[in-house]
Amino acid sequence: MARSHTTSEAAPPAIPGHAEALRRKHRNDRLRTLGFLSPWLIGFTVFFGYPLIATVYFSFMHYNQIEPATFVGWRNWKYVFDQMPLFGPALWNTLWLVVVMVALRVAFGIGIGLLITKLKTGVGFFRTAFYLPYLAPPVAATVAFVFLLNPGTGPVNEMLGTIGIDAPNWFNDPNWAKPSLVMLSLWGIGDLMVIFMAALLDVPKEQYEAAELDGAGSWAKFRYVTWPSILPIVMFAVVTGTVQTMQYYTQALVAGKLASGVSIGPGSTIQPGYPDHSTLTVPQLVYSLGFQNFNTGAACVLSLVLFAIAMAVTTLLMRKRAGLLTAED
Repeated sequence: MARSHTTSEAAPPAIPGHAEALRRKHRNDRLRTLGFLSPWLIGFTVFFGYPLIATVYFSFMHYNQIEPATFVGWRNWKYVFDQMPLFGPALWNTLWLVVVMVALRVAFGIGIGLLITKLKTGVGFFRTAFYLPYLAPPVAATVAFVFLLNPGTGPVNEMLGTIGIDAPNWFNDPNWAKPSLVMLSLWGIGDLMVIFMAALLDVPKEQYEAAELDGAGSWAKFRYVTWPSILPIVMFAVVTGTVQTMQYYTQALVAGKLASGVSIGPGSTIQPGYPDHSTLTVPQLVYSLGFQNFNTGAACVLSLVLFAIAMAVTTLLMRKRAGLLTAED
């Protein structure tokens, strides 16, 4: 009777030192990756991680930047939300500027980009003319704009008066102060103009030709050809514009100070928000609390609130269901 033999595949013999060499290779790969990431990791830790942790820490402390910090619990948070009368107006002004300023800047950037890309002659001149105001420093641009809109001696009101239009007081009127800041931001629209011009010139001409063959008009071509092609750029402009406007500080402070007529000199204290706190923003309030009143704890609370709102709005905009990007993009 023949005996049946069961055979099994023999495992390959182990190579001496193979496992150790493989582990060494993986370790070297990780170290090499960390080496390439180290500039970003250091920058993230020093300029974002540590300041954020320190802000959270000092939001629960009483700290005047002179004496040692002492723990006070939720007192700073209660002070900001319950006892600070300017927090509401500052938050409202900031959100108003985010909604109106960002929307109009994107719309004007697209409009001017479309206009210049359609020109046959003088493209270089108009492109330079629209871009030059953006190169002006924020303080100098604000000073020039406040001078132009001065209700008493400004050339804008004088020209409007000659044609019988009763011009507003612009930065001296609480109802017109924020719209005036929006006009100032539209004056320096050159950055978005350049970005949208590049996006518009990148749209394939074949798609426009196909749309014309289908009988599409100007609006149909913009809606079904141009708009889907520049949606990622619109997304970029909205997100970056939202983050920048949430930090809006210099132009509002300088415009309010110049319009108030109070001279700025050494040792002078600038009270932001003129007129009637209509130009007061949360970053101005943070500066006023932290560096003028030395209430670092409350300033940190405001910073965290601003950071949370900016993160929430940015996350909402980044989601596809926010309507800025289609599923195919």
